Amino acid sequence: MNIKNTLTTKLCTAAVLTAFAVAAPAFADEDAELVINGEIEIVTKTTAPAHLEGHLTEIMSGWRFRSDDTQAMEMDDFDNPGMLGAEEGLAQFDTVMGSEGKACADCHDGVESLASVRPTYPKWNDAKEAVYTIQMQINDCLTERMGAEAEKYDSKKMLNFEAVLASVARGTPMNVAIDGPAQSTWEQGKEMYYTRFGQLDLSCANCHEQNYGNMIRADHLSQGQTNGFPVYRIKDNKLTGAHSRFKGCIRDTRAETFAPGSPEFVALELYVASRGNGLSVEGPSVRN
Repeated sequence: MNIKNTLTTKLCTAAVLTAFAVAAPAFADEDAELVINGEIEIVTKTTAPAHLEGHLTEIMSGWRFRSDDTQAMEMDDFDNPGMLGAEEGLAQFDTVMGSEGKACADCHDGVESLASVRPTYPKWNDAKEAVYTIQMQINDCLTERMGAEAEKYDSKKMLNFEAVLASVARGTPMNVAIDGPAQSTWEQGKEMYYTRFGQLDLSCANCHEQNYGNMIRADHLSQGQTNGFPVYRIKDNKLTGAHSRFKGCIRDTRAETFAPGSPEFVALELYVASRGNGLSVEGPSVRN
């Protein structure tokens, strides 16, 4: 399947249909399974990875905690506004950038050839001797291979790249490595996950491990899984990256927060991603 033709055809058709008619929504209930476009089966509930023994026995995608209407939006690319970012990301993939006169497509045999990227990141980068996120790797390609300027972390262009990489990996199980040289960074992320922050004295675990399924204000707390990132947040009307969500969560505890792309958030992303090992990649997902 050619993703460029598929995305362009589907999104153009969606725009025309939306202009003339409103289709009857497809509602999902709490026990529904996520199947995208009627063909991509997504694992949204599975046994927790071994390293979560004593903490969780089962892991669940944030999709299971959303309203029926929001769930339905993700079930069809016509209705998923995050796919517009994936389409832009695909165009960026084919666009020459920088002084070397290269596009991403000059080095990679189509974006589909990178389907293994999203399920395995963050990961250890031997050459840099550090854990790298997808956005860090993209910036290395931009600056070191293409002679282009680095993109700001969680910028619109960067999230478009991440969205198209996620879209071609949908249905593939998350499989983030936490052993070997990445282990120390993973341990740092784990410590941060259980550290209380701010005037409210809350940790990630207080909400997403101990109280998932409960309501906090108007929000139905999920397990805080990252398999759906980047996510299209309806309240923000745009794609959002994992680090921006981390920043917002810590800010909401009334604490000084960290910057997207910081070593603290790289470590936290590695740890949180590993908590979702076994769930399917489903980005760009839709959340309230």
